[in-house]
Amino acid sequence: MVAQFRDQDQLLSKMATGNGHGEDSPYFDGWKAYDKDPYHPTERPNGVIQMGLAENQLCFDLIQEWLMKNPEASICTPDGVENFKDIALFQDYHGLPEFREAIAKFMGKVRGGRVKFNPDRIVMSGGATGAHETMAFCLAEPGDAFLVPTPYYAGFDRDLRWRTRVQLAPVVCESCNNFKITKSALEAAYENAKEANIRVKGLLITNPSNPLGNILDRETLKGIPNFISFSEVIEEDIECNRDLIHIVYSLSKDMGFPGFRVGIVYSYNDAVVNCARKMSSFGLVSTQTQHLIASMLSDDEFVDRNQLFVWMDLRMLLKDPSFEAEIELWKVIISEVKLNVSPGSSFHCLEPGWFRVCFANMDDNTMEVALSRIKAFMHQIKDQNREGKVLAKKPCRQSSLKLSLSRRRVDDFLMSQISMSPHSPTPQSPLVPARN
Repeated sequence: MVAQFRDQDQLLSKMATGNGHGEDSPYFDGWKAYDKDPYHPTERPNGVIQMGLAENQLCFDLIQEWLMKNPEASICTPDGVENFKDIALFQDYHGLPEFREAIAKFMGKVRGGRVKFNPDRIVMSGGATGAHETMAFCLAEPGDAFLVPTPYYAGFDRDLRWRTRVQLAPVVCESCNNFKITKSALEAAYENAKEANIRVKGLLITNPSNPLGNILDRETLKGIPNFISFSEVIEEDIECNRDLIHIVYSLSKDMGFPGFRVGIVYSYNDAVVNCARKMSSFGLVSTQTQHLIASMLSDDEFVDRNQLFVWMDLRMLLKDPSFEAEIELWKVIISEVKLNVSPGSSFHCLEPGWFRVCFANMDDNTMEVALSRIKAFMHQIKDQNREGKVLAKKPCRQSSLKLSLSRRRVDDFLMSQISMSPHSPTPQSPLVPARN
């Protein structure tokens, strides 16, 4: 039994009551707006359309077809129930051997077979969220920092900072060079941390980037080996200490399984693997899920990749180049256009006016409604400009926003004439090959 204090202020810890989760940011506020008034084609046709969640719903027909053909993959079906006892009994935190082997094979397959991954270095975790936190606990002390290129995924503040007390030091990337990670930007961020007496423990890179969607080219990766590299690049003859390389991966985006909470840590460092495996006890993947995933990923004909979002440039719609103007525009999009898109400030983008727009989490009809709302909004802005009610102080150097409203296919939508970052779109897989 746990004794409780009468004073509510003494009941909860500072960590529990603090703002480390980041739930009060526009990123999560958009989700709340959607939850209060979700779009439905008949019941709530004027509701908010969720375009702020990078969720892959485009492959469920393929998954359902596979499950119908392979019912033995689940221990909760008549065909698979004979394995129920073996899977339901206690398993240690190493994970099922067939699960680790399937994950390692899958990671190598999507690399085109150019890299082989060792199943013994696979550490499972409860999604990428748990995997990131595990790595932060393993590698850093409270107060230490990881360099992170901006803009970066809004959830990193929660995943890496909240409970570990680790800091994230921004590496400033700018739109003038397409948000490219440069050596000078890395050195500046490192020196800033040193001047603040902050010890830097490493560099965190997301490839492809979230929210940009771009893939780091091979030369960029080769240019920063003192910080980090990637599996395919380090197979080449470059000076790189593999003991300093750690990969976090999950099936949430590639396979559309965020609810399965399958996260992976892969490290070339024996000590990190051993430490991460012990810490994974707090967030294991259920053996039932491991069994199903092992069967699915072992099917060579089943694996594929998808795109999830675009990085949209709406700077021309800001009344002035400020984050206050960005949030003002975002509130209009949420409350009047009824679209939940995520403002760039949520991703620590240092230039106001960029937005992440997700499209893979809805059906074709909902996408058509979303596009029609964007089109109507842009016509409204055009009419206001014609009447002299100009939002932006100066015209955008890019073309006007144009939208195709034909029935959506992913390729068609990605190639539509939206004024957005030159990074978008790109194949949305953390394991796609580096561009030459």
